[in-house]
Amino acid sequence: MKPYFKYFFIFWFFAFLLFAYWQLNDPDPEIWAPIYIAAAIFSALAVKGKHPMIPLTIAIIACLIGAFYFFPDSVSEWISYEVEQKDLSMKTQESEEARETFGLLIIAAVLAVSAYLGWKKHQITKP
Repeated sequence: MKPYFKYFFIFWFFAFLLFAYWQLNDPDPEIWAPIYIAAAIFSALAVKGKHPMIPLTIAIIACLIGAFYFFPDSVSEWISYEVEQKDLSMKTQESEEARETFGLLIIAAVLAVSAYLGWKKHQITKP
């Protein structure tokens, strides 16, 4: 694995742990903290060059389904609302769900990089 990807996954390992910590203040930390911890674990595995394809695929699909479920009615309205409120406190349920959507999309994107690297590694080692 190229050093770039190692640093990429090290960054996301710590970022996902930080996200999990921030979820402890959330109305439903028992759901979201484990999701971010699982993403951190997948990132740690990727740092070691391990890309478990079946669990990664399941996690990516689950994140995409969750993001589709929580996707806000209007992204531009959500961003405008966030800019207007000038702080990161949760004011509405819609704001909470929009943030959860984009958290799931970030997880899916990072795990997709790991899955791609695992697929590429499998293609190289295939006779």
